[in-house]
Amino acid sequence: MAAKRKSKPTKPRALGPSKWRLQHGDFSEPVREADPETGTPVQHRRAIDTLALMLRNGTITQEMHDAGSTFRALFRRAALDGMARAPLIRLPGKSADTISERNVEARRKVGAALDALGGHDSAAGSCAWYVIGLEMSVREWAMRQGWGGKTIPATQAQGMLVATLSVLAGHYGLVPRSRAA
Repeated sequence: MAAKRKSKPTKPRALGPSKWRLQHGDFSEPVREADPETGTPVQHRRAIDTLALMLRNGTITQEMHDAGSTFRALFRRAALDGMARAPLIRLPGKSADTISERNVEARRKVGAALDALGGHDSAAGSCAWYVIGLEMSVREWAMRQGWGGKTIPATQAQGMLVATLSVLAGHYGLVPRSRAA
């Protein structure tokens, strides 16, 4: 007859981001507020993205941050992130999902922005695609990208991101073209 195993007592898990989530980016300090519906206190943590961190440090201007946010929103709307989405309503007889006019228009705008940056094969175009669009860290993009068999140092990669955001700010008309470059 087999003996029953004793289960280990579990510690209560602390509230907050998991170890896995913390390795993918920092969080702001928790903000305590009251839930609007129930009135119970809740604690919110906001994930810090690269653009917000650079804006807070004074590395980029507000116009550059807004240009990056615009590009990111268009990138998401264009559904270029590579994530497959299952339709919530499946119609009989339909075999493939089609993209909407909204997706097509967003793809045109992303393409125009990449053309303004020198194309998707250029350093600025690659930086916009991976760092702004796919939200990859600057360091990860620099280690992955590399030209001529060499990786890009992190400081140069950050400078490339600043230049990319400056050109995007000019492209979206957030700053005069003479000041953007």
